[in-house]
Amino acid sequence: MPVSASGPIALFLDMQAVERGASAHTLDAYGRDLADFDDFLGVRVKPVDAADTDDIRAYLAELTDRGLKATTVARRLSAIRQLYRFLYAEGMRGDDPAAVLEGPKRGRPLPKVLSVDQVTRLIDTAHARVAEVPAEASPGERLRRLRCVCLVELLYATGLRVTELVELPAAAARARDVLMVTGKGSKERLVPLGSAAKAAMAAYLAARKEAGLGASRWLFPTSAESGHLTRQHAARELKDLAVAAGVPPASLSPHVLRHAFASHLLAHGADLRIVQTLLGHADVSTTQIYTHILDERLKSMVRDLHPLSGE
Repeated sequence: MPVSASGPIALFLDMQAVERGASAHTLDAYGRDLADFDDFLGVRVKPVDAADTDDIRAYLAELTDRGLKATTVARRLSAIRQLYRFLYAEGMRGDDPAAVLEGPKRGRPLPKVLSVDQVTRLIDTAHARVAEVPAEASPGERLRRLRCVCLVELLYATGLRVTELVELPAAAARARDVLMVTGKGSKERLVPLGSAAKAAMAAYLAARKEAGLGASRWLFPTSAESGHLTRQHAARELKDLAVAAGVPPASLSPHVLRHAFASHLLAHGADLRIVQTLLGHADVSTTQIYTHILDERLKSMVRDLHPLSGE
């Protein structure tokens, strides 16, 4: 288990892993949040399964006193709510002390989005860096740059989550028109694959073979413990690419390219439900946040094109 836990918290994390199919990343996040709550209760000499509503209120107040953001406090409360809902459902408590609590008010932040021009510059720069590799350079350097091309092409072409991307099997490169992606909760979905992304994967795999690297079950194998590229390494490669492309590195991450995929589709008339399916969102309300990005575009369209807008 990613975070050391015992007692009710360990049982809750086991349930999340076995029944909900929670990822290691999700389990780690739950574990850290609940461990902090457990530490707070330890000072009060209160076990988790004996805490009451006032204990939870006091913990939330302490988080605010620590200067934590409202989003962080809300996330911690969400983990606590789920813990006590589980304990109540399992008969380990006769009540749910978190049920009556409200989280801090927070506005839903709009996702960062790159323009089509910025994404085009990123992709063009990634390809140009491959062409610029000196003849005397090692095969490994060209392979690294081709991997970067593959990363950026795939992210923008499919809208994959970064975890889904780095965990792609090598067999994904043999896909013809669609990728079978395993997302959150081990749910599978089909994502269309364009010619540019397929070409990028083929070139990258050919370079891997030329470099004499052995076969791997992963599309992006490394010496990391997992056997594949990590989320953090993929993010660093994109930051380096952003610098080379003249795009502010702070504005680029794998998730930002996922946002760009969704918002650019919607901007060009894609149906919201289709984008929901492509992104693997369980609820369309999660996808709807991307529609807010279009507000200014729609306002300017009315201002510029409506015959009475200037009157």
